[in-house]
Amino acid sequence: MKDIYKIAKIGTAVLGVLGVILLVRVIAAGEAVELDIDVQSSVVDPFITFTFLMMGLTTVLAVGFSLFGLVKDLEALKKASISLGVLVVFFLIAYALADDLEVTNKFGVVIENGEAGSVSKNSGALIIFSYFLGFVGLATVVWGSVKEMLSK
Repeated sequence: MKDIYKIAKIGTAVLGVLGVILLVRVIAAGEAVELDIDVQSSVVDPFITFTFLMMGLTTVLAVGFSLFGLVKDLEALKKASISLGVLVVFFLIAYALADDLEVTNKFGVVIENGEAGSVSKNSGALIIFSYFLGFVGLATVVWGSVKEMLSK
């Protein structure tokens, strides 16, 4: 187990140094990055690719270890499944409440790419879903504050 920890530590250090080197290259290029497309593609592109790779790796590791931890603890898996089910129900309610009408500006004119259809319905559903989640978060904070005030 200590060998894996050492390997992970060394790998993290190497990736960190590589990221710093790429960042220094971008900073050293200065204004040439904005003006010359060749400099931009040779300096900025590797930095962006590295950033995307690190983001992907981090996401995969975070989700993977979370799922691994859930599989090992069945009680936590049950709670997570219930929570995920509640989120799905909230989204289905939001989807049912959303309309698929055209998107208009304040004058009633249809905006560009605002035609009626599934894109409009999906966008509306996600907005309503965000309202639901915001309300639940706010209610949880208020409930915790009230509960704490009443317990004293």
